[in-house]
Amino acid sequence: MRDEKYLELLAEKYPTEQAVCREIINLKAILSLPKGTEHFMSDLHGEYEAFCHILNNCSGVIREKVDLLFEDTLSDLDREEICTLIYYPVEKLAMIKKEGKNNEEWYRVILGELIDIARLFSSKYTRSKVRKAMPKEYAYILDELIHVQKDEDDNQLIYHRNILDTLLELQNADEFIEVLAGLSKRLAVDPLHIVGDIFDRGPCADRIMDLLTTYHSIDIEWGNHDILWMGAAAGSRACIATVIRNNLKYDNMKIMENSYGISLRNLTLFAEKIYPQIDPMEAALKAISVLLFKLEGQVILRNPDYKMEDKLLLHKVDVKRQVVEIGGKEYKIKKEEFPTVSFAAESVEEVYQLTEEEENVMEGLQMAFVNSIRLRQHIDFLYKKGSMYRIFNDNLLYHGCVPLDESGNFDGVVFGKRCYRGREYLDYAEHVARRAWSKEAKEKDRDFMWYLWCGRKSPLSGRNTKTFERTYVLDESTWYEESNPYYKFYEEEKVCNMILHEFGLYSERAHIINGHTPVRTSKGEHPVRANGKLMVIDGGFCKSYHKTTGIAGYTLIFNSHGIRIKSHQPFLSVYAALTENKDIESKSELVETEKERLMVRDTDSGKKIKEDIEALKMLLRAYREGELE
Repeated sequence: MRDEKYLELLAEKYPTEQAVCREIINLKAILSLPKGTEHFMSDLHGEYEAFCHILNNCSGVIREKVDLLFEDTLSDLDREEICTLIYYPVEKLAMIKKEGKNNEEWYRVILGELIDIARLFSSKYTRSKVRKAMPKEYAYILDELIHVQKDEDDNQLIYHRNILDTLLELQNADEFIEVLAGLSKRLAVDPLHIVGDIFDRGPCADRIMDLLTTYHSIDIEWGNHDILWMGAAAGSRACIATVIRNNLKYDNMKIMENSYGISLRNLTLFAEKIYPQIDPMEAALKAISVLLFKLEGQVILRNPDYKMEDKLLLHKVDVKRQVVEIGGKEYKIKKEEFPTVSFAAESVEEVYQLTEEEENVMEGLQMAFVNSIRLRQHIDFLYKKGSMYRIFNDNLLYHGCVPLDESGNFDGVVFGKRCYRGREYLDYAEHVARRAWSKEAKEKDRDFMWYLWCGRKSPLSGRNTKTFERTYVLDESTWYEESNPYYKFYEEEKVCNMILHEFGLYSERAHIINGHTPVRTSKGEHPVRANGKLMVIDGGFCKSYHKTTGIAGYTLIFNSHGIRIKSHQPFLSVYAALTENKDIESKSELVETEKERLMVRDTDSGKKIKEDIEALKMLLRAYREGELE
C-alpha cells in the first residue's frame, strides 16, 4: 500500500511515460559528472577579513584555474589582476576606473577572460544546475555565453560578440563583471563545511554569520564557542556571564553593544561601585568573573550528574589569608577582596547566591540576550544548518571529540540514570541542545548548554577547564587543563577506525575531519594523523594563535581527484589585496589521491539519485503494465 501511494504521488510530478524516461536519462547523466569540490574550514573565531578573503579566493582554487587557463598567455601581474577582480569586483572596478584603464578594449578582453573562467568552473555541473546558480536577470545571457559553440560559419561567435557589444553600448559591463565573478566563486565550492567555532576571540563573528546566511551550500558542526552563544541566546545565565567575560577579556565589547544591541552599562556601573579604585573595564571583568563563578556553582549544585563538584572553589577561598584550597592543598591567590561574596554563609549554596544588585544586573543581561533580534536570527541559522556532527561523502565531521576512557574505548557518560557513549552520546547532546532552544525548554536543558561548553566529558570541550585557577591562583601548575584521552588515542589508526565504524562508516575512503585543537606547525605538528584517517584543520585563523601555530589557518579541499590541505599565511588587508593584488599565500599538500576520479555516483547525492532512478523505473513499469494511467 505504501509503494502504491508513493507511486501515485510520484505520478503527479511525472504524469507521462515520456516525462519519466526524460528524468531517468537526466539523472543517469548526472551520475557520470565529477563530484563537486568540498571545502572544510574550522575555528574562524571572528576573523572576518581573512575568512572573507579565503571565501573569495576559494582557498586558492580561483588562482589555480586562472593559471591553468592563462599561464602561457598572460603575465603574472595580469593574472593577479584578474584574480583580484574576481575576489573584489566592486572595489577593484572602482580603482580601475580611477586609474582610467576601463576603456572599451579593456572591457572586451576582461569579459572574454571572465567568461572563459566561468565556463571552466561550469564544466563539472549540469547546464540546469549552472543556470540555477545564475542571477535570474542575467541567466539567459550567461547561459548563452558560457555554452557558446564554434560552428562552421562562426554564427555562434558573432552572436556572442554582439551580446558583449550591446552590454558595452548600454554601459552594463560593470554589473556583468560582478555577476561573472560571483558565478565563478559559487561554482568553485559546493559545499562549504564549517567545523565549528565561528564566535569569540576575533571581533567580527556577527559579520561572518551575515555572510554565511547568504551562502548557497553550507553546513556547520557546532563548536564549544558556538554552543556557548547558543546557550546565552537561549537564556542560560552561566553561558551569558561566560560570553561577556570572554569578550571583555579579548576587548570585543563592540560585538555585543553595536552588533547585537546588548548594553553593558548596568554591569559597568555596578562594577565601578564595588571596585571604585580601578579602571571601569577592568572592574567590569572582575565583577562578571565573580558572577560567573557563582552561576557556575549554581549549575553544578543543581546537576549532580555532571560530577563537577571539585570545580566549586569560591567557597574555599580564605580572603583574610588570600589562599584557596584545591584538592586538599592551599594555594596563594592574587590580591582580591570578593566584596559580593558571603563567606560567612551557613551553607555552600548560600555562598553561590547572587546579591540583590547582582540579580538585577543579570536579569537585565538575560533579557538583552534573549530579546536581541539579530542574535536570534544568527542562532536560528546555527540550529538550521548546524549539528553536533555530520556524515557526508564518507567523512565524519565534528569539532571536538568522541569522549574515550583511559583504555581508548568509548567512555560512558550518565545523565538521568542512563549511560550514553559514542554516537548515542552525541545524538543525546544534540537532542538536548535543540530542546534548549524550543518553547518547552527547561532550566535543566539550558544548564546542559553550559555543560557542553566546558563540561569535563563534553564532546565539544574535551578538556578539564581551569577558569577559576587561571583567574585567581598564582601557582601556574594549577592552570593545566587535562585533555580527554581521545586526544592521545586519535593518533592511532585502530581507534579512528573504531570511531568511524561507530558512525556507520566502513569505507577505506572514510576519514574524521576534526577542529578545536590548534596544530602547532611551527613545532613540527602535522594536521594529518593516524595514517591519514584523521585530519585536524584548526590552523589558527585567530590572530592570537598565529604565534602558536606558525600559520594562519587551514582549508581542506576534497574534489574529484582526492584530498589536499592548504595552509594559509596571515592575510594583510583588503586594501593590500586591491592596491597590490596581494593574495593570501597558501601551500598545498596532497593527502590522498583517488585511484579513479570520483563521480557524482560515488557521493551521498549519487546514492539518493540512484534511489530516485529505481523509484522512477517502478513508476515506468506501472505505466507500461497498466497499473497507473
